[in-house]
Amino acid sequence: MTDTAPTDVSADQALKAKHRAMWASGDYPAIATEVVAPLGPVLAEACGITSGQRVLDVGAGTGNAAIAAALQGARVVASDLTPELFDAGRAAAEAQGATLEWQQADAEALPFGDAEFDVVMSCIGVMFAPHHHQAADELVRVAKPGATLGLLSWTPEGFIGQMFATMKPYAPPPPPGAQPPPLWGDEEHVQELLGHRVTDVRTERRALTVDRFGSGEEFRDFFKAVYGPTIAVYNFLAAEPERQAALDRDLAELGERYDQGGGVMDWEYLLLTARTV
Repeated sequence: MTDTAPTDVSADQALKAKHRAMWASGDYPAIATEVVAPLGPVLAEACGITSGQRVLDVGAGTGNAAIAAALQGARVVASDLTPELFDAGRAAAEAQGATLEWQQADAEALPFGDAEFDVVMSCIGVMFAPHHHQAADELVRVAKPGATLGLLSWTPEGFIGQMFATMKPYAPPPPPGAQPPPLWGDEEHVQELLGHRVTDVRTERRALTVDRFGSGEEFRDFFKAVYGPTIAVYNFLAAEPERQAALDRDLAELGERYDQGGGVMDWEYLLLTARTV
């Protein structure tokens, strides 16, 4: 299914407000610090960021990748639809001695001019914008010719992709034109989004080793408490305790299925770098 640009402005604004509220719910900074913190430096390193470059992090969240880029001496803008996450990001940046700019921004309508940045990157961020082609168009638009584009996204087949697949039967139907976030972790899909506007495309599937959870139940309960998309599904099921219980079982079983022993799991992601034409 190919996404289409929303034609109803008010409906699109309502969708973005819903997304902002979803990511502001729970405690995403706990995910950022306790689970996915290593991913930001991985992406910054893959982008080859150097001192003085102007860097945009799209869907920056609390800034794991943006802070890593700033520590390389780059001039960094950390942008996100959900500014409620910025206070935790600012605290983390200050603790690490990083200086950067924080700006609220919709990944599908970035408030920046054409060809502004030497590096445009997103670490498990832009993948959650509902209209993939619009978001990809914006990534390319704000990048200078010859700029580096770097994307790190969960794969459909990996643990987080399978978590979304597990939740899908329990979730409300997506809005018209929206596409599943883990498609950004599919090489063919992302290369189709970017098309001939990029060259020197390199993709690699890697895994984040997670040893935070001692059992499938512990993983489920943590995500139920802190992760916006999971919280949203459980809220949707608020009046259906039997379906909530079924989702409880399914998520716990997913965690157990990926447990390699001793609570260690590998969460697969796609790392893509390219150069804009």
